[in-house]
Amino acid sequence: MPYARVMGDMILLPNGNVLIINGAGAGSAGWELGRNPALNPVIYRPDGKAGSIRVTKPTTIPRMYHSTAILLRDGRVLVGGSNPHVDYNFTTPLFPTELRLEAFSPPYLDTENNNLRPKIVSPSSKATIGYAKKLVVRFQVGGTLAEKLVSVTMVSPSFTTHSFSMNHRLLFLGNEKVTNAGTATYDIQVTTPSKNLAPSGYYLLFVVHQDIPSEGIWVQIR
Repeated sequence: MPYARVMGDMILLPNGNVLIINGAGAGSAGWELGRNPALNPVIYRPDGKAGSIRVTKPTTIPRMYHSTAILLRDGRVLVGGSNPHVDYNFTTPLFPTELRLEAFSPPYLDTENNNLRPKIVSPSSKATIGYAKKLVVRFQVGGTLAEKLVSVTMVSPSFTTHSFSMNHRLLFLGNEKVTNAGTATYDIQVTTPSKNLAPSGYYLLFVVHQDIPSEGIWVQIR
């Protein structure tokens, strides 16, 4: 870590990176014991070299105890909370109860990546998929496609509280081949996960191209 952080929230992003956001640089969870708000979100690349952490632009809102974060369908992360008091307290000068929400945009949403960002054509949102089945995902890319840098991921939405994103998981589907399906349109054939890896329910499905995810669609696996 580039600096100390307690009470942080960790969110799995669609490209496999990990966002670490919220929290404090000193103190502990609980009643007004935290200090030095950690205002800079950081992004960790698990597949990179040791210490592959990127520090991003800071927020201006301290997010201390009782903060939260959750991944959205468009790739942003909804951030809220902060209430390091026994009850609601809007007048404490240090860290009052916080009701404002923010949307954190990871670097993959920078406009310079628009030409590389995939757009899912099919399946349609809310489609039902089976276990350990072949699945063809059709997508479009405006710029030049790097076939070896295309993947499909499924993200289980989390139940987030007290710095824990319960049930949160990210799966990379087995990528078998990418084929050209027309002007700026491609098909990628993948294998859906087994029951051992993906409990039945709803997941966000993304196509990722050069670390840049599409907008997700909801799929139900059963």
